[in-house]
Amino acid sequence: MTPRSCEYGVGDNSYKMAGELAGLTQLVDEFYNNMDEVTGAKKIRDMHPEDLTESRQKLVYFLSGWLGGPRLYREHYGPISIPKSHQHLHIGLEESEAWLSCMEKAVAKQPYEAPFKLYLMEQLQVPAQRIRQVSSARKT
Repeated sequence: MTPRSCEYGVGDNSYKMAGELAGLTQLVDEFYNNMDEVTGAKKIRDMHPEDLTESRQKLVYFLSGWLGGPRLYREHYGPISIPKSHQHLHIGLEESEAWLSCMEKAVAKQPYEAPFKLYLMEQLQVPAQRIRQVSSARKT
């Protein structure tokens, strides 16, 4: 699938561009590897359990439905509101940027076409910002 034959965000095009479930699993594995290795990500890594098995699965399942593929998160865990599911955490600009940095490094290593990499990172800014807003509102 090329950018000319695909409109991101339409149907399951983004899911397919991400390599479907296998590609999302590879992305998420790389993301969590980055979280373990990037010094600036220690705070967000510490917000997760030591064993990342379930965290990895939840993120893969979320991304699957979010990108237009099967709604695996809903099937296995029920409905999700990303901001609400993170509202118990203190997510400020530093934590949000660390998360996005780890994801950007993971996306860069994927065999995605360059326009899709840009699109994906732009889209991931939205939930990251919403999580930060919910966390900030809770503090006031």
